[in-house]
Amino acid sequence: MAGERRTSRKAPAELSAPDAAETALGHISSLTGRELIGATSVEPTDDGWRVGVEVIEERRIPSTSDLLAQYEVDLDLTGELLAYRRARRYVRGRTDAGNGIA
Repeated sequence: MAGERRTSRKAPAELSAPDAAETALGHISSLTGRELIGATSVEPTDDGWRVGVEVIEERRIPSTSDLLAQYEVDLDLTGELLAYRRARRYVRGRTDAGNGIA
């Protein structure tokens, strides 16, 4: 009909890297219930994004002995959770071996 606007269906908007990091933080928070430190990495994948998230697994005194964990979160292009896993656990005050930090 004349003057009628046709609406087109658009595919869901793809996430930007900052949005992917924020979305991954939300997923890990709700899944683990742990206190978040923040996103430590964001990288594109064939299916969306892989985000590294650091959390506090266990608070200790002094805080330099807190037990931390690094989670890897896989998201699709719209932010839906595809998978997550705890990649490693470590004590806050210890450095990684082989990373050049003495």
